[in-house]
Amino acid sequence: MSKQIGILSGLLTVLAAAAFVVTWSSGFLIAAIGTVEAPPLTMLVWRFVPLAAVPLIILFATGAARTVAPAALRRQALIGLFSQFGYCAAVYAAIAAGIATGTVALIDAVQPLVVAVLVGPLLGLRVRGAQWAGLVVGAVGVLLVVRSQFGQSDAHPLVYLLLAAGMGSLIVGTFLQRRTNVQTGVLSTLTIHVTVSAVALLVLAAVTGTLVPPASVTFWITAALAAVFPTLAAYGLYWWLLRRIGITALNALLFLIAPFTAVAGAVILGETLTVLTLIGFLLCGLGVAAVLVVEARAARGIRLHTTTPERVNTPSVR
Repeated sequence: MSKQIGILSGLLTVLAAAAFVVTWSSGFLIAAIGTVEAPPLTMLVWRFVPLAAVPLIILFATGAARTVAPAALRRQALIGLFSQFGYCAAVYAAIAAGIATGTVALIDAVQPLVVAVLVGPLLGLRVRGAQWAGLVVGAVGVLLVVRSQFGQSDAHPLVYLLLAAGMGSLIVGTFLQRRTNVQTGVLSTLTIHVTVSAVALLVLAAVTGTLVPPASVTFWITAALAAVFPTLAAYGLYWWLLRRIGITALNALLFLIAPFTAVAGAVILGETLTVLTLIGFLLCGLGVAAVLVVEARAARGIRLHTTTPERVNTPSVR
């Protein structure tokens, strides 16, 4: 019986991992489809505003809102502005400008690598030589992927700075999250992030005159899909897998999103997929793998070091 339970548990994890890659990748494809008939800001506003209403109602109806401390609210609001508003605005703008979805998805693939190597010193963590090597290899891969897109789309070369802005937003959000000592539940965190992003998008869309949605059934279907799959489903699976398989394995899954999105973009949207693009993805994968392997070994060494009897009984461990 225990063996069957183990098999079913492993199968469930594999299915959840596959669903995570598909639902997270769908966000880039949906953005490409949705921004054809509406500006990026319009699409984002009507993705986030209705989405914010649902968790807000649940949070207040269950009384969970009273458990959120003011300090946690302020910190999570700031994190949400970077990790949701800043990131999504940059991604949608880049896709609307003509950058291939697989290239945009590289933000998710490379972000854990950059965080582990560059943000490490800011958090007081040791950065090993293999991690620096992984950063260099990954950076070469990114350059190859971006280079393969030149001439394949109408996007101006400066538009690729939007990818840097999106990655920068994710990195700042990650840094703030890791530095905070105030913990909030998944529902509270999601609600704060989505609500703050919805308010910021409403203001920005109103100022730029892109608030009114088009009278199109396709637009509303796309907005609903964007709210359900890349936000609710992918976000929920992210936290479930984080507890199930750990951050190292989850970061490895994030890399699969870029090539999967590139292939799906080629099949569904007719985007160009060249040999140079595939080589770039491979190099990015090697760079990310180098960083993750070093992190996993370091974490395993710390666990073994702190679980020895003599170390557990010393005051320094406490």
